Amino acid sequence: MPAATSKTELLDVTAKEYTKLETLLRTIDASVALEPDDDDMSIKDVVAHRAHWIELFLGWYRDGLAGERVHFPAPGYKWNDLKRYNADLRASQADLGWVEACNLLNRSHGALLSFIDAHSDDDLYSGPMRGANNAWTPGRWAEAAGPSHYRSASAYIRRRLRASPGA
Repeated sequence: MPAATSKTELLDVTAKEYTKLETLLRTIDASVALEPDDDDMSIKDVVAHRAHWIELFLGWYRDGLAGERVHFPAPGYKWNDLKRYNADLRASQADLGWVEACNLLNRSHGALLSFIDAHSDDDLYSGPMRGANNAWTPGRWAEAAGPSHYRSASAYIRRRLRASPGA
């Protein structure tokens, strides 16, 4: 699927992918959502992870706009530390329940929509995101944090549900 190149396209793909994910989430019982897979990851972990990455993106954008150093993905981590970062994130979110994780995703999604709504096509797509040190625009980063992550979460959840006889 080609990346969005306008605010309208970004809003459309964000709504489309979130609706698919949210519809899927409503079908999942908490006991299924909390059950770890062979890698010790649960559906709840994936949902909470997606919510967190939206917040990371919004922080990167704010820091870059303010002229502050942007820590990718977070202070103390580099991109090649992503596996460790995600494991540390799962550990920090271990006490989240299923409903809390879904609420966190819903709030983060709302914050992403507010971000998109508050910016013009030029803001989102006229040039690289400040502080990112690459050519990706804020709109492209927003798509990676939101709809692309929603799509991959939906795929993971569908795989898990197919593999789970009790789901």
